[in-house]
Amino acid sequence: MHVRSLSAGLVARGVGVTVCAPASAERRYRFTAAGARFVPTPVTARLEALSTLRAVCAGADLVHAHGMRAGMLAALALRRRAVPLVVTWHTRSTTPGIRARLRSVTEHFVARAAWVVLGATSDLVDRARRHGARDARLAPVALPPRSRGRGRSPDPDKARADLGAPDRPLLVTAARLDRQRSLDVLLTAARSWRGLTPQPLLVVAGEGRDRAALQRRIDREELPVRLLAPATEAARLLPVADAALLVAEWAGRAPLAQEALRQGVPLVATEVGGVPELVGDAAVLVPYGDPVALGAAVRALLADQDRRAALGEAGRARAGTWPTEDTTVAQVLSVYDELTEARPAS
Repeated sequence: MHVRSLSAGLVARGVGVTVCAPASAERRYRFTAAGARFVPTPVTARLEALSTLRAVCAGADLVHAHGMRAGMLAALALRRRAVPLVVTWHTRSTTPGIRARLRSVTEHFVARAAWVVLGATSDLVDRARRHGARDARLAPVALPPRSRGRGRSPDPDKARADLGAPDRPLLVTAARLDRQRSLDVLLTAARSWRGLTPQPLLVVAGEGRDRAALQRRIDREELPVRLLAPATEAARLLPVADAALLVAEWAGRAPLAQEALRQGVPLVATEVGGVPELVGDAAVLVPYGDPVALGAAVRALLADQDRRAALGEAGRARAGTWPTEDTTVAQVLSVYDELTEARPAS
């Protein structure tokens, strides 16, 4: 969505934009409708992707890659060419072992190849600098507010009843349904809510290969947790939620957190990555990996209606301070202008 928003903003300012991405990205985001040229690029087939990128970049004044894989491919495609390369780091992997070491090597290569690294969070900027980036800057990514749609809003009482929480607190989160530590923390914390009256219900929106195993644990421990249908989006449930939960080992400008604050829904989140600078004092932050702290934070919030209301107001106010799509485009365009003006004549 960020690349679509950026493309539209650049085109509106008279910049010629070519987007290279898998064909599925054009079907989902319709870059051509925003005025950009689109070139299908199978990024998983690296030799074919490199060939495509070399051809597309031959006449480019500047190349902007989003993400580590795209940054690596762009850097390889531009080798021995004096074309400015900007790479936006949106996220970081928390996968341990050999994959972590390979990721570190890739980050080092991309950081040193880029003329400028734009980090979506301060910790990503610091990470790029540690890997040898010659120029790394904070550039928060503005995501457009979710469309509320047209017509009448759904009846909140009916929506809560359909979820199984007509007269009990409703908690909403999103997670990949695989055996990651974050889900283990979340489900362990949910044990402490079983004795509350009324008992809260946590609904989890997400997909993953371990759905069945997770459901067995929920059933075995009689946890107040419901796994929603795979196509359900957590953000669409926020209008009827009492609180939102973001439990992650690392997160940047998480869409669920952004939508929760925009809609005035109290948020409990792990204090990791870019979350503290995103939410400020407008959310309850807990250490990652501590189900006791998470469970206690949720219980305390559900017991304090005034605190929930105050967080809702603070969330809306905090969201009003975030960069807009226009300011994001303006910042990126200023970087482009700086680099193209400094580019040596060929």
